[in-house]
Amino acid sequence: MTSQQNPAPAANDVMQVAIVPDSFKGSARASEVATALAQGVAKAAASRKRQVEITAVPFADGGEGTLEALIDAWETEAITVDTTDALGRPVASRLGLSKDHKIAVVEAAEAAGLPQVSDVPRRPLEATTSGLGPLVSRALELGVQQIILCLGGSATTDGGTGLLTALGAKFLDGQGRQLPPGGGALQQLARIDVSGLDPRAAGVQWQIACDVTNPLLGEQGAAAIFGPQKGATDEDVQVLDRGLARLADVLEADTGRALRGQSGMGAAGGLAVCLASYFSVELTPGWELVAEVLDAHRILGAADLVITGEGRLDSQSLNGKVVCGVLQAAGEATDVIVVAGSVDLGDEQLEQAGILAAYSIAPGPASLAQLSADALALVERTAFSVARTYLRK
Repeated sequence: MTSQQNPAPAANDVMQVAIVPDSFKGSARASEVATALAQGVAKAAASRKRQVEITAVPFADGGEGTLEALIDAWETEAITVDTTDALGRPVASRLGLSKDHKIAVVEAAEAAGLPQVSDVPRRPLEATTSGLGPLVSRALELGVQQIILCLGGSATTDGGTGLLTALGAKFLDGQGRQLPPGGGALQQLARIDVSGLDPRAAGVQWQIACDVTNPLLGEQGAAAIFGPQKGATDEDVQVLDRGLARLADVLEADTGRALRGQSGMGAAGGLAVCLASYFSVELTPGWELVAEVLDAHRILGAADLVITGEGRLDSQSLNGKVVCGVLQAAGEATDVIVVAGSVDLGDEQLEQAGILAAYSIAPGPASLAQLSADALALVERTAFSVARTYLRK
């Protein structure tokens, strides 16, 4: 790995440092982590009397935190929309809008997320994505040309039927009655009436950011893999999987689009399958979509050193998450260092991945609560130590 890397710039050259972290979930948003890393690097450069040019870009993988990363990068304010959570209770959720008002970003976790319903027993058969409807409708009212829908963190397994219902569709049983919300009722689906579907929804470009590759159905599908974390028992998983299979049957008969086996359709409880059946949808790995919006490939390509980070660096980090995306965008010739809350990869795994080094922010034995409370100070301190060491080259 070392032989493939570019030599560090000489001491009298200006070193280009790109800082592209994910959020430390539950502790700090990506923009805060980026600022802390940048401050640590700047202090280290000053102490080493080295010239550095730092470009800090908060990043995300298409799941929770993507909304914040994009509005931070766009330097815009989130728009608050009154809607409902996954159990139909009133909640105020956020919508992101680009500076030119052409792009809206909607995050599934904002109106169908697990944290919003953590105060009550989980109801996996009834949880619905209908709360995303007002967010999408508000984006359409604003006249956007593109909607980025970020999957991840949802409490739902309804195949996106709640969202489409909120946009005007009707999911009907054999007697023509509208089905109740949630994936538990989908086994009774007989037909879908889209005559009342908001026509504006077909006129925008849909980009769906996804950080998993699971299909809709089966052992690796939405219900089996993600249902238990949403409160589904083994019996519930079977009910939800059969319901999604029935939904797939009816959608295919209605639209001619066979999507059940497509990679990523199992994300967020199958949220994308209804949208992709009726609209023109591009399903993109989340980090790729965010990288395109933030022009990350150009930033990373110009860097001598890249520092990224996330709350926990483990095997999942190398499979579609921010660290994985940064490594691919930076290329083999650029040094990449990871600063994380915890590091659960061995030296051989780090080397195989192309990571120069990984550092935990933990100064010693500490509880998660302690690390979370002091996360930003610890990130800055770790970045200072890392950069001082690197700048000796």
